[in-house]
Amino acid sequence: MFVPRERLVGRIRQGLENNPGVVLLGPRQCGKTTLARKICEEIQPCEFFDLENPVDLARLEAPLLALEPLTGLVVLDEIQRKPELFEILRVLMDSPRCKASFLLLGSASPRLVLGVSETLAGRVSFVHMSGFNLEEVGPENYKKLWLRGGFPRSYLARNDGLSLRWRLDFLQIFLERDIPQLGIRIPAQALRRFWVMLAHYHGQIWNASGFAHSISASQKTVKRYLDILTDSFVVRQLQPWFENIKKRQVKSPKVYLRDSGILHALLGLESERSIFSHPKFGASWEGFVLEQMAALIHIPDICFWATHGGSELDAFLNLEGRRIGIEIKYTDAPRITKSMRGAMEDLRLDHAYIIYPGEKSFPLDKKIEALSIGDIQQVFVG
Repeated sequence: MFVPRERLVGRIRQGLENNPGVVLLGPRQCGKTTLARKICEEIQPCEFFDLENPVDLARLEAPLLALEPLTGLVVLDEIQRKPELFEILRVLMDSPRCKASFLLLGSASPRLVLGVSETLAGRVSFVHMSGFNLEEVGPENYKKLWLRGGFPRSYLARNDGLSLRWRLDFLQIFLERDIPQLGIRIPAQALRRFWVMLAHYHGQIWNASGFAHSISASQKTVKRYLDILTDSFVVRQLQPWFENIKKRQVKSPKVYLRDSGILHALLGLESERSIFSHPKFGASWEGFVLEQMAALIHIPDICFWATHGGSELDAFLNLEGRRIGIEIKYTDAPRITKSMRGAMEDLRLDHAYIIYPGEKSFPLDKKIEALSIGDIQQVFVG
């Protein structure tokens, strides 16, 4: 089964029209290669290099000689495997003789690939990709997407058991093969213990000292673990928003596992029933909705806001000058809370939404609306 991903294709095409290259970033197994091959079929001529394929690596032994004569689109998959190519690509992108555009696929953020941002700055646009989202699979399938997560092979598995099996295999391969390939030398079991612990803290404020004490490591070590998983696109550090008010505000990020299916695998949850009975049920829904918003709205600066007095918003957006507050609740009957009233006043919000799993969106007050998860795209993207 092929799931169209038209919005991503549009972003990539737009980037290629305006720049010599596009860098498509996302976690392993999220569908980058499938998407790139689809684009390669539509843009001709196209040359595809898989840097995990020994044959393609051999073709790039003399990269300038191999790449300079090419025209059309050149795709370099798993570009982080050969970072020395970035300097060659800079030369080619600056050369008037080069007739090719470049699509670079990477499974690690620019901070992990040493020098990529500096080398290709001003020459490429970055497109961030995750697994399937609600726009791609249809909002009517939100429960399946929430349970299994967005990784294509997990979502498309024949049943929930096979989906869970794939995710458990993914975790093992990620820790034992993918992380070492990035040049990171950390025992797989140590990073797995940290990841499992992070799953139990999903949606909470980051507390380095608490984590360090729990796994008998230094705060510097646990922060490094967190940054590795963040830069590999499997963890999100949701940054706090600060406002010039007299109340004491939370200054540490919240941590979320980006894929709900991976979260459920680490928590040992295989079915909807097991999710609904688990203590992390609400936090799981919150993280799932946040990732849908990030994928559909496509803005990098979603924040949360909280005070030490108890006022908070699950998300704060500044969209085209409009200040928008978001609460995320799994309930049949969303209601305005005292906390949201306080946030409306303290942050001078233009509008606020309570996102919930119902089918209908409806107003709760003049500036506050209950928003069906299926309507996120229509409200924020149009």
